[in-house]
Amino acid sequence: MIAATLLTLTAIGTVLAVAASRRTPPAPVAIAAVPAAQANAPECRALLGDLPDRLGDYRRSVTAEPTPAGTAAWRSSSGGEPVILRCGLGRPAEFVVGAPIQMVDAVSWFRLQDPDSTRITWVCVDRPVYVAVTLPDGSGPTPIQELSGAIERTMARQPIQPGRP
Repeated sequence: MIAATLLTLTAIGTVLAVAASRRTPPAPVAIAAVPAAQANAPECRALLGDLPDRLGDYRRSVTAEPTPAGTAAWRSSSGGEPVILRCGLGRPAEFVVGAPIQMVDAVSWFRLQDPDSTRITWVCVDRPVYVAVTLPDGSGPTPIQELSGAIERTMARQPIQPGRP
């Protein structure tokens, strides 16, 4: 009787362990298409080929088809909003003379302001093509630091070219 009970409990434990390990894979990340005339530029191709698989707590994710050219995504294991990279965009209209920029490692970033969003978009402004990174508010510095490293390795730095105010 005790042996049968132990065998039953072991079987139940095994079934529960297998069920717990078979999580449904996360859905592919949908990336909205935006104008990106230089998305197929050599600089974007080089950057996409050098992107890390991990950005801190975020792992490279499959993207939903059709995936816009020049894009990549990472998702946190806990779910939530993904980190999305877009390469080859035009200069943001808000990036004008006198606009504040921040240096992360050796890369200059401009923050797009959207007070109604729970996401933050930073645009790399000192390379031959503009690169935007949209990430969840509160995601910490690691994603932008890791992406700055990839940008620095694959694209030559150039003077910033802000628009007129």
